[in-house]
Amino acid sequence: MSYTAPVKDMLFNMQHLANIEQIAQIPGFEDAGLDTAAAVLEECAKFTEGVLAPLNFEGDKNPSSWKDGVVTATPGFKDAFRQLTEGGWQGLQHPADFGGQGLPKTIGAACTEMLNSANMSFALCPLLTDGAIEALLTAGSDELKAIYLEKLISGQWTGTMNLTEPQAGSDLALVRTKADPQPDGTYKIFGTKIYITWGEHDMAENIVHLVLARVAGAPEGVKGISLFVVPKFLVNKDGSLGARNDAHCVSIEHKMGIKASPTAVLQFGDHGGAVGYLVGQENRGLEYMFIMMNAARFGVGVQGIAIAERAYQKAVGYAKDRVQSRPVDGSMNASAAIIHHPDVRRMLMTMRAYTEGCRAMASTAAAAYDAAHHHPDAQVRKDNATFYEFMVPLVKGYSTEMSLEVTSLGVQVHGGMGFIEETGAAQYYRDAKILTIYEGTTAIQANDLVGRKTARDGGQSARAIAAQIEKTEGELLASGTPAAKAVARRLAAARQAFLDVVDFVAGGAKSSPNAVFAGSVPYLMLAGNLVAGWQLARSLLVAEALLPKGQDAAFLRAKITTAQFYAEHILVKAPGLRDSIVEGADSVTDLALEAF
Repeated sequence: MSYTAPVKDMLFNMQHLANIEQIAQIPGFEDAGLDTAAAVLEECAKFTEGVLAPLNFEGDKNPSSWKDGVVTATPGFKDAFRQLTEGGWQGLQHPADFGGQGLPKTIGAACTEMLNSANMSFALCPLLTDGAIEALLTAGSDELKAIYLEKLISGQWTGTMNLTEPQAGSDLALVRTKADPQPDGTYKIFGTKIYITWGEHDMAENIVHLVLARVAGAPEGVKGISLFVVPKFLVNKDGSLGARNDAHCVSIEHKMGIKASPTAVLQFGDHGGAVGYLVGQENRGLEYMFIMMNAARFGVGVQGIAIAERAYQKAVGYAKDRVQSRPVDGSMNASAAIIHHPDVRRMLMTMRAYTEGCRAMASTAAAAYDAAHHHPDAQVRKDNATFYEFMVPLVKGYSTEMSLEVTSLGVQVHGGMGFIEETGAAQYYRDAKILTIYEGTTAIQANDLVGRKTARDGGQSARAIAAQIEKTEGELLASGTPAAKAVARRLAAARQAFLDVVDFVAGGAKSSPNAVFAGSVPYLMLAGNLVAGWQLARSLLVAEALLPKGQDAAFLRAKITTAQFYAEHILVKAPGLRDSIVEGADSVTDLALEAF
């Protein structure tokens, strides 16, 4: 069950793809160069490998429990959470003004991956708190910031996101939770929220719920939703905790995976009304909640990479130990470890290539976020914001769908033993499934990619990315090595497939919406595949340049091989996806509804 953080790969991405030394030139990040990144990642590796990873299997066997409104975390989690807060990990990428360390997202994303690889159920708690912090930083009043941010950033208190209701899943226009204004400026909150991750627990002193609700007389639909802070315990003027608020956990869900993470049903206002505090302005709640959701969507994409890495490591360990059958090439006269068999090698290479490609994509996106939010030049901020916004549905959608394939392959490598819970391989498969669902299903990410990120600007942002990819193709051809030329050929074909789909989407989103949206998820998968492959192509060029300099030859050769494998076994799917999107829409929608 051991886990080894892939620090070397993370630092390679930061140095050569995300250009962390350029980020360190941005005011406020002067001390956040490669040396700082290496030091932070090494410390995070020690914590995640030594403290969190050993608790992962235990959490699956002994999940959080609910009794009489009280949720008790898995044994060992409370002490691990104390160590997380004492280590300052919750505040890693949050402002120093409120007690955080103010490090860039480029470093924070790598640490997020480690936390989730080690123990995804546990890591969900700080992930949701990050989202609450982002929302309050953006839209909270000075008073709310003063009361809540320092405690959230320290990890003394945790945060949640309360959107979903029994009758309102992804369609937030159906939200019914009420908010009644009070003479003192507060609101009384009444309603039920479901699927609230870490909505109740015993690891922190207070839980700060961010809740979507409607004020009386608000417009119908999403335009009438407001956002409120509803703490578990009210906070006195001196910052101490006061009375218990009227917000209670009435049950927790029994789930397929992430069992140690309590998913709560919260009831607000059964005893007179929960006290809530308006965030920002009335009726702008969905706008503010999207700040949390965007932060969480990137984080969920990183979770996909994290669980894939953990499954890969476990599969490699098993493949090296499990002895079965002689090699087909006759190189050994006795049964060998299954890693000698070509199809096992194929599965392991697929797992490795997917994981490294998505990690490289996420690292590059994180760097764009840092530049978009902190660079002194307005045009640089704008360009990076556009790139990052395009990347969010890819990081979330593609990386999580990828994690299902990788964790499934992890079970397959184990054979029959993978189907036995005691080996632990099945847990990663079960845990991964939720990632394609929460914080917006893959279809919702794809709708965002089609509507907001492609059709809205007529495909301009997508074509700008394709132009950058074409430049990389030229560099690959200029390299002239067999691996570089092989990758260039596959990358060019995938890019052309992508451009064909961008034209189809931009040209038909209004005139033929059913045809376009029938291919929305395949479009997301094509785009994610292409961008991850592009980042591995960039990695190949760096590795080829560094090899003659006598650096880590084994690592660099593996980079080259992994990039070529990705191009020849994964990137080659892009033209087929293009055909199904551009030419296959009718067969999606032609069957009569009564025929299903």
